[in-house]
Amino acid sequence: MDKSDKTDLDALDRRLLAHLQRDGRASNVEMSAAVHLSAPQCFRRVKALEERGVIRGYTAHVDREALGYGVMAYVSVDLGPEQFGRVREVEQILRSFPQILECHTVSGDSDYLLKVVARDLKNLSQFLTDRLMQIPGVANVRSMICLEEIKPSAPLPVD
Repeated sequence: MDKSDKTDLDALDRRLLAHLQRDGRASNVEMSAAVHLSAPQCFRRVKALEERGVIRGYTAHVDREALGYGVMAYVSVDLGPEQFGRVREVEQILRSFPQILECHTVSGDSDYLLKVVARDLKNLSQFLTDRLMQIPGVANVRSMICLEEIKPSAPLPVD
């Protein structure tokens, strides 16, 4: 898919995206009222945005604490200097852990930055020690415990 396929959005597409980010369950009728377009036209535009990969999917935002995950942490992971041939293998392993919500390669002192949830501090410690530090090629793991969530995941700006 060409990058211009995703970035060539008109004002109506952007209004639809803003509305869907606020309410992913909005019906075509609700969206048509919000963006002043017919329901069938809204349906066609949303379908086209999905097919172009601009809309990647729909999810429910679930409160982590309601599921018993009282701890959230950001964890930096460093590979050993001789391990860069194993990058894709390490990434595949990182993808397999359900408690890793996000994984990013980053610039700076670390190779990866992870967003991790755990039931409590002991559970986080066990995950770091028994799982992350055991991945072949991982040389260093550092964690930062989140004390309070000030601004949760937010919609992307569509301007």
